[in-house]
Amino acid sequence: MRTLLIILIVLSCIKFSNAQTIERFSIDSGGDSATAGGIELLYTIGEVNIQERSTPTVSVSEGFVVPDGRLQLEPKLFLQGPLLAPAAPGLMNDDLRTLGYIPLQSPYADQALVAASVLNTGGTSGTGLPQDDIVDWVWAELRTASDNTKRINGRSGLLQRDGDVVDLDGISPLVMQASPTSYYVVLAHRNHMDAMSGSPIGLTNAPVSIDFTNIGFGEWGPNAQVLLGTGDKALWGGDTNLANQIRFSGANNGTNAIKDFVLADPANGFNSVTFGSQGYLNIDINMNGIGRFSGAGNDSNILKDNVLAHPANGFNSVTYTIQATVPPVNN
Repeated sequence: MRTLLIILIVLSCIKFSNAQTIERFSIDSGGDSATAGGIELLYTIGEVNIQERSTPTVSVSEGFVVPDGRLQLEPKLFLQGPLLAPAAPGLMNDDLRTLGYIPLQSPYADQALVAASVLNTGGTSGTGLPQDDIVDWVWAELRTASDNTKRINGRSGLLQRDGDVVDLDGISPLVMQASPTSYYVVLAHRNHMDAMSGSPIGLTNAPVSIDFTNIGFGEWGPNAQVLLGTGDKALWGGDTNLANQIRFSGANNGTNAIKDFVLADPANGFNSVTFGSQGYLNIDINMNGIGRFSGAGNDSNILKDNVLAHPANGFNSVTYTIQATVPPVNN
């Protein structure tokens, strides 16, 4: 009886095993297979391939699934310069755009390019809202939550009149390549002081709002932004010599940078200190397309007023220096 039972079990296993097949497949976000010269290659999308093992009938692909690395940010930022005499309440002036001075190539490290149509009135379509007109290029960075001197990624973005920082199409959320987790966020402009979030911000592939203009937003370091009369905050204007500081008087001051540029301008035939240099200039703090050392509407006074008005300048000294609050990159 026992022998008969064993025979029945064996026969059953043979019967069912003959009805089974092994199908090759990969569990990932996409991929396919290709065959050439008797060799079959299995490739995948969405994972890092570690190794392949194959025989004439079986192939195995080993890897790790990688999360979506496209983070979407919706930062909001004001620059003090184009808000000193706004043409419309709550909107930065876009004189550089209307004068045709904004370059199609970013002035920052990645040298990103945009289509000329992005700088049209109302954006690419030409029918957008005035608040979405582009003011200038800006720079955005992600830094690690454990050490805010370590930069994970950085890229150029575009700043709209209402403060929205957008991608290169002029309207979409800013996309940055990094794993979804928490990061310190840095926003910077070429002649304003940088600012960084006071704590790491959780970022995902869904848009996350980061409003640097809000009075309740915490930055890294004291007085990282200037408080405007409207109750909003903005980056301090006046880093005319790219020294990552604002200094009116004393060594390496920004005022001399304005003066030296104006006097060296080939268009300044009379070598006049009241001459107004025109273009896309770092010395143009209010970003009206004119850099002026002396005379009506000069940029030197903006620099001086910021130094004297800074909350940490207790002695109201013209030699006071507004220092950077964002830690320097160390990687």
